[in-house]
Amino acid sequence: MSAELVAIDVGGTHARFARATIGDDGTIALAEPVTLATQEYSGLEAAWAAYTQRAGGAVPRAAAIAIAGPVTGDSVPMTNSRWVLRVAAFKAAAGLEAVTVLNDFGAVAHAVARAPADMLTHVAGPEGPLPDHGTVSVLGPGTGIGIAYFHRDSGGCRVQATEGGHIGFAPQDAFEDRLLADLRERHGRVPTEGINAGPGIVWIYRALGGDAAADDRTVWERGLAGEDALAGQAIDRFCASLGSLAGDYALVHGSSAVVLAGSLSLQLRDRLRAGEFHSRFCAKPRYEAMMAGISVKLITHPQPGLYGAAAAFQSEHMA
Repeated sequence: MSAELVAIDVGGTHARFARATIGDDGTIALAEPVTLATQEYSGLEAAWAAYTQRAGGAVPRAAAIAIAGPVTGDSVPMTNSRWVLRVAAFKAAAGLEAVTVLNDFGAVAHAVARAPADMLTHVAGPEGPLPDHGTVSVLGPGTGIGIAYFHRDSGGCRVQATEGGHIGFAPQDAFEDRLLADLRERHGRVPTEGINAGPGIVWIYRALGGDAAADDRTVWERGLAGEDALAGQAIDRFCASLGSLAGDYALVHGSSAVVLAGSLSLQLRDRLRAGEFHSRFCAKPRYEAMMAGISVKLITHPQPGLYGAAAAFQSEHMA
């Protein structure tokens, strides 16, 4: 059985739309996505209207929506945006017959679970394919930081989204102690995404003595381009801290593999391999050997949220 739908991936910065086709053999194909700036629209209904206008014709009457927020009912408030998705109202307004709604990193976990081997590149730990059985943690920094996992056994594959980016930040050395103290004084409680998500780079940069007026985009661009040595140091620090967090979640989830996702992770792949990411990942006293045996990979699909949203739709409506 085949199907056509619109896959939607809504993050704090961008909303992406793409026509998705699910073939008779279960394969998923995505058309070129349309990317809209979230802040330029009042909500998903307005962004949907802009997408359908750009699509220039009839669109499928089914949709899979991956959204950056906890999906617990009909009303879904986004974590890093003013948007609130009201599922039944959106379905009616858009004239849709079938809708799947899930957390954005739940969608990424669906994508990882479905990804062929050539869409997963090695970062650290043992090489080889993802395990056929057991738990795989999926995480990635963006506007926030997404955390999910999936478990495979003889009964199939089950995906669990989480809001794990909002646990407290856990410093691992004197520099991070000072960073945490400064941010706590400014903001009160400091969630891990306050430092380990993309915008958190500015706090690391400033703590290293960088320009207090620089925004996160500038620090990332100059650091990745090698134009600012201090920004480069901040990025290395960011990768090290991300390694600690990834290792913590591998412990929490009982994972046999970890997969990083997102455009920022793709840009950081060489630094993740060469820097302190893996040493910090493994630095869990009494469990260093176990941590060293966990494979860390990176999904290279250009749109894992869209791909995973379509996969979730298939599981819900076509299984």
